[in-house]
Amino acid sequence: MTLNERKLIKRSMKGDIDAFEKLIEAHQKSAYNIALRMLKNPEDAKDVSQQAFVKIFKYIDTFNFKSSFTTWMYRIIVNLCIDYINKNKINNTYSLDNPIKTDTGEINREVKDNTDLPEDIVEKKETKQIVHNAINKLDDIHRSIIILRDIEDFSYKEISEILEISIGTVKSRIKRGRDNLRVILKEEMEQNPWNSV
Repeated sequence: MTLNERKLIKRSMKGDIDAFEKLIEAHQKSAYNIALRMLKNPEDAKDVSQQAFVKIFKYIDTFNFKSSFTTWMYRIIVNLCIDYINKNKINNTYSLDNPIKTDTGEINREVKDNTDLPEDIVEKKETKQIVHNAINKLDDIHRSIIILRDIEDFSYKEISEILEISIGTVKSRIKRGRDNLRVILKEEMEQNPWNSV
């Protein structure tokens, strides 16, 4: 934690909104990305990440400086996502082919990769979709840990702090999550043998 971050936290604890905005500015994109990967809906991710920032501001005075601010913040975001999924019984699958709804209409998602041939792009897109669909079929515990480790690239220690579990539990859940993911992917391949992962 930098000296500047510590100062911003202390000022935020006193209700300084400008300091809080500066504090979370560097983390907004990552927070949204975690929520989006867990909820699979841009609007839901935006809502939950905003709820998280409100909650963080409300309870920042409980932050004790024992863990990093980032870890504390991501713990809140992950927990809110899990609560949101459970409350709304979200079906966490969507197609990259579906357009994104906005206030002004719909926009289509596009995959840009100038180095690959069109067939390579299609294959990568299909592979990515298969993997994402498989991750979405994991239970909340294993989905969140796979997202944190394999997609967001957090260390075992960081995940341990975010989820408030031991490093041993982190490792065993990652192993179990990956094992479950392999089973799901194998089933997907058996159902759709023309796809390759």
